[in-house]
Amino acid sequence: MPEAAVARLAVYLRVLSGMAESGVTAVSSEELSQAAGVNAAKLRKDLSYIGSYGTRGVGYDVEVLVSHIERILGLTRNHSVAVVGIGNLGHALANYGGFPGRGFPVTALFDVDADLVGIPVGGIPVNHIDEITAVCLEREVSIGVIATPPPAAQSVCDRLVSAGVQCILNFAPVVLQVPDNVEVRKVDLAVEMQILSFHVARRADEAASVSVGNNGLGVDGMVIRP
Repeated sequence: MPEAAVARLAVYLRVLSGMAESGVTAVSSEELSQAAGVNAAKLRKDLSYIGSYGTRGVGYDVEVLVSHIERILGLTRNHSVAVVGIGNLGHALANYGGFPGRGFPVTALFDVDADLVGIPVGGIPVNHIDEITAVCLEREVSIGVIATPPPAAQSVCDRLVSAGVQCILNFAPVVLQVPDNVEVRKVDLAVEMQILSFHVARRADEAASVSVGNNGLGVDGMVIRP
């Protein structure tokens, strides 16, 4: 399954879960695609990867589709999350109440600052990073979140890998070196801002082109006459 399709499945799941909470039992591909912000053909192709094709004239059973997507995304398994780096971002992640409800309880926190060690954040005492391997093994951590300064990220990553953590979410602006069996997802907010900047600039250029065209100017300022 293409990675982009996996990302869209997570969006479909969020939309479907909201529908289920509202009492919706069936949904058409057109309704679901509109709510998820994708075209219906792409949605149907994405759902075909998980063996869900819907019923003509009825659509998709919401409860069944939620179950299928949760299974494909591995949400039927228990996950345990460790956050390393309890600065502003780490504090926010540790205190975020949305993780447990979606099957990702934070069970371990780590930092190098002696003033933080032993202090509960979100109800969980902070451990020193030297304890990463032992604590992660003990608490069966399956996902590690790195929210450290860049110079510490690779060392922290190595410790997580040595504890058997095979999935890492990296907020540090560095490229991590990991074994082939370890999956890393990188979150770089600066890059996301740059992408948004590109779209702003493109739309501004398009608006300027339309304005120039309406004034009778062509390419390189040439006047276009009827």
